[in-house]
Amino acid sequence: MACVAYLAWVVLLSRVIRVRYEKGVLKPLDKVEFKEGEELLVKVVEAEERRRVLRRYRGVLGSVPKELLDRFMLEAEEQ
Repeated sequence: MACVAYLAWVVLLSRVIRVRYEKGVLKPLDKVEFKEGEELLVKVVEAEERRRVLRRYRGVLGSVPKELLDRFMLEAEEQ
């Protein structure tokens, strides 16, 4: 049960922020509200890789509402 609680905590405290890598720095493309000097954990997922995975595994685990799939594809294609 602790594992489920931890996963729920991670999901609730996580969010996706689009960034662009320029001159050695990840620059946010979306508005961020962090305190100056705040330490964050970052998971990097290349947009093209996400698109490839979404196309490859679409429908593997059953049907998905079209709206949800469209949202994921739009997120993957935004740059």
